[in-house]
Amino acid sequence: MDAAILTALGPILVLLALAILAAVGSKAGKTSPIVGYLLLGVVLNAANLRLVTSANAVVTLASLGVMFLLFELGLHFPLKQIRERSADIFGFGPVQVLLGAAGLGLVIFLLGVSATGALILGATLALSSTAVVARLIADRHQENCPVGQTATAILIFQDVAGILLLVVVNALGGGASLVPAIGVAIGKAALAFGATIALSQVAVRPLFDLAARTGAEEVYTAVALVFALGAGWASGQVGLSLTLGAFLGGVALADTPYRHTVAAEIKPFRGLLLGFFFISVGASLDLMTLIRVWPWVILATVGLLAIKVATNIMASLIFRWSIPGSIQLGFLIAQGSEFAFVLLTVPAMKALIGADRSALAIASVALSLALTPAIAFAGRYFAGNLRRRRVSTNDPELRPLAIAPILIVGMGRRGRAVADALGQFAISYAAVERDPQRLRNAVADGYPAVLGNMADLRLWTAIVTHDRKLSVLTAPRYEDVEAVDRYARATYPGLKRIAAVSDSTELARFESLGVKPVIDVASKPGLDLAAFVLREMGIEEDRIAAWYQKERGRGEPTLDQMPAAA
Repeated sequence: MDAAILTALGPILVLLALAILAAVGSKAGKTSPIVGYLLLGVVLNAANLRLVTSANAVVTLASLGVMFLLFELGLHFPLKQIRERSADIFGFGPVQVLLGAAGLGLVIFLLGVSATGALILGATLALSSTAVVARLIADRHQENCPVGQTATAILIFQDVAGILLLVVVNALGGGASLVPAIGVAIGKAALAFGATIALSQVAVRPLFDLAARTGAEEVYTAVALVFALGAGWASGQVGLSLTLGAFLGGVALADTPYRHTVAAEIKPFRGLLLGFFFISVGASLDLMTLIRVWPWVILATVGLLAIKVATNIMASLIFRWSIPGSIQLGFLIAQGSEFAFVLLTVPAMKALIGADRSALAIASVALSLALTPAIAFAGRYFAGNLRRRRVSTNDPELRPLAIAPILIVGMGRRGRAVADALGQFAISYAAVERDPQRLRNAVADGYPAVLGNMADLRLWTAIVTHDRKLSVLTAPRYEDVEAVDRYARATYPGLKRIAAVSDSTELARFESLGVKPVIDVASKPGLDLAAFVLREMGIEEDRIAAWYQKERGRGEPTLDQMPAAA
C-alpha cells in the first residue's frame, strides 16, 4: 500500500513544486500563470519527463481541473443577471462570435482545412479568455463602465458557446455530420438546462441550507465538492459530457445565496487542478516542432489578434457603439480563450483539423494570452487619443464642460464610483482630473473629463459655473481646499462642496472650511460618497437602498450603513 501511494504521490509532488516556480515566474514576468504552466509542460516534454505529466493520478487531476473550471463558470450565470444584460448577452455576444468565427474560419478554410473543421476551429478561436479579461477589467476598475459591462456580457455568452462547441465536437467524433450535431447539441443543452433549473428549485437550496446549519466548514466544503463532481458524474451517466454536467451544476447554484461562498470554497481546488491541466496541454506540444515552426506561430498569433480586433470592432459598430469604444472593446477581447485548450485537446477535434494544426493553434492562443495586457493597453491608448480629439472638436456626445449640476473632482476609484452612480440615475455631471495618466484612462473608458488642478484659481472660471449645485472632492487635499476656500465661498455661494474623508479627524478639519465631509469607508471606495450625492440630488431613499445593495453585492443595507443627508 505504501509503495503504491509513494508511486502516485511522486509525480504530483514534482509537478506541484514546478508549478509553484512557473506561477512565480509568470508573476515576475507580468503575464498570466496559464502561460507559465503551458511553458512548463513544453519543457517537461522536451526533457523527456512525460512520466510525470502522463501519470494516471496527474491525468485524473487535470480532468478534474477542467470540471471545476466549468463549474465555476456556471456559478456566474444567475438568471437575474442574464435578464438584466440579455441585450448584450443574446444580441452582442452571438454577433461577436459569429463574425469572429466567419472571419477566422474563412482564413483557415483558405489554408486547406475542411469546411467543417475551419468553422469549428474558427468558432473556437473566436472565444476570448474569461479569466484574463475579467482580471484586467477588475485591475482597471472598469466593472461599471460600458466597456467592462459589455465585455463581461459577451464573455458570458462565449462561455455558453464554448459548452455547445464541446458537445458539437464530441458529436462529430461519434460520426455525426455538422448540422445534426449542432441540432443535437442545442437539444441536449436545452433539456439539461431545463432539468437544472427544476433541480435548483427543488433540491439544491435545501441541501446547502442543511450544510450551512451544521456550522462546520468542512461539511460545507464537502457539499460543494460533491455537488461539483456529482453533477459531472450524473451528466456522464446519461450520455452527456462530464464538463457540461459540471457547468450545469454551477448554474443550479448561481441563483442561491450560497453562490459566492461556494465559489470561494471551490476556487483553490479549481486553480490548483487547472494548473495540472494546462501543464498537460503544454506537455502535448513538441518543443523541437515549435522551434521549427516558430515563424508560423508568430504569424498565426498576429493573424488571430488582427482578425479578432477587426471583427470585434465591426460587431461593436453594428450595435451603434462609438468608434473609440469599439476600438477599446475590440482590443480587450482579442485574445484566445483558455477554453480553447479544452476544445483543441479533444481527440475528435485533433482528428478534424489535424494534430499539427491543433498544436499550432494551442501555441498561438497561449502567445495571445501572454500579449493580452499589452494589446489591451494599446486599445485603451488609441481610444483615449481618439476621444480627446473628439472632445477638442466639441463633439456634443462627449463635451465634458457642458452645463451639468455636478462637478466631480478626481477620477480615481471614488470618482468613477460617483460617476457610475449618477449614470445609473441619469444625472449629468462633468469631471476634472489632475493626473494625466488617470485622465487618459478615464476618457478612454467614456467618462467626460478634462485635465486640471482645482487648486488653481484660474481653472475655476473655466469649469465652475453658477448653475453647478455640487462639487464632489473624491480625494481632497486639505491644503488645496484651504487655498481656494475664500474665493469659492465668495464667488460661488450656491455651490455645495462635498469631500470624501476617512476618519473623524479629517471630518472636523474640512467642516471648518465650510465643506460637507462624508466618511467613505465602504468595501468599495466611493459607494458611501455616491449614496450621499444621490440624496443631495433628491433621489428617493428606497431607490438608493436598492442601488446600494446591488453594488455591495450582499445583504440588505440599513439606513445606518449609509451616510445620512445633511
